[in-house]
Amino acid sequence: MKREEVAHVPSQPSTQDVDDFVDGDLGDEPAAGDIAVEEEPAELDDRSKQILAFEKRWWRQAGSKEQAIRDTFGLSATRYYQLLNALLDNPLALAHEPVVVQRLRRLRVSRARRR
Repeated sequence: MKREEVAHVPSQPSTQDVDDFVDGDLGDEPAAGDIAVEEEPAELDDRSKQILAFEKRWWRQAGSKEQAIRDTFGLSATRYYQLLNALLDNPLALAHEPVVVQRLRRLRVSRARRR
């Protein structure tokens, strides 16, 4: 039997400049499965736009806001407010509806102070 060759693994990093990138790693396009490199979309999705439009006009509707949320989006009020709060932290939402987002942010801060 031949003796298998064993690669020597240095205990300290080499001072030599080693290129360990695979071809294509430095391309302009992010890797398809690389979530950390993916960029935010350039604009809001339709549901986010609908939520902001609803917040702009919901007080004009008759009945409770929770019922209007169920009728309009088919969501529970709890899930709707989770989506809305996440949307308020999105800079794209601020660019899309600055007056509505700023008003809702102020309300959120004032409610947090009262607790």
